[in-house]
Amino acid sequence: ILEEVAGEPDRTHATRLPRDILDLLARHSLALGDVDLFAVAIGPGSFTGLRIGIATIQGLAFAHDRRAAGISALDALAEAAGPPGPRAGADWLRAAWMDAQREQVYGCLYRRAGDVWVPLGEPVVGRPTEVLAAWAPTMDGASVEFVGDGAIAYATILDLALGTRGRLIAAVPILAPAVAVLAGRMAAAGLAVPPAGIRPLYIRRPDAELVRERRRSRAS
Repeated sequence: ILEEVAGEPDRTHATRLPRDILDLLARHSLALGDVDLFAVAIGPGSFTGLRIGIATIQGLAFAHDRRAAGISALDALAEAAGPPGPRAGADWLRAAWMDAQREQVYGCLYRRAGDVWVPLGEPVVGRPTEVLAAWAPTMDGASVEFVGDGAIAYATILDLALGTRGRLIAAVPILAPAVAVLAGRMAAAGLAVPPAGIRPLYIRRPDAELVRERRRSRAS
């Protein structure tokens, strides 16, 4: 990793991209044509932010005839937190929780296999207690490290549910380096795709769809 940059939180993707990318490359005397593989977090997350981020990377990759890799933000979060912590053994599970608003979290559960965090199922969305209940058979008494802003927001619930079997990683890491690492693995395995093949990971339906559905229901 040559450099990682956290975008200004008070500015949206629409006002920062692709200028942030161009500035980053320029600081290392590189141009877009020097990039062999483009990568982007495909979600879950803000629907507008995901669309802008994905469209930006698709456009850059298409313009330079490069392949791209779409990475789950939950996978990147699990990877970004590094190997199991000093208090955790290699047999610990890791749970990535992102705050999904509406008192819900996006989540995915992982097990360490060598140097890789392997998901133990599909990503889910729900209230923290619902997610924990759904994962109970998989966790089956195991100890779990939790990472992400969703885990921090609902730390009290985790403590009550898991006690000493749970461990909270108190910092939320920057995801871009982990996205790059995972994209490199995808490319090495021949899984990078043409830019048009990148699709957002929507675990929860967009608000606009739900509003349209309610309007149609009322009209009928």
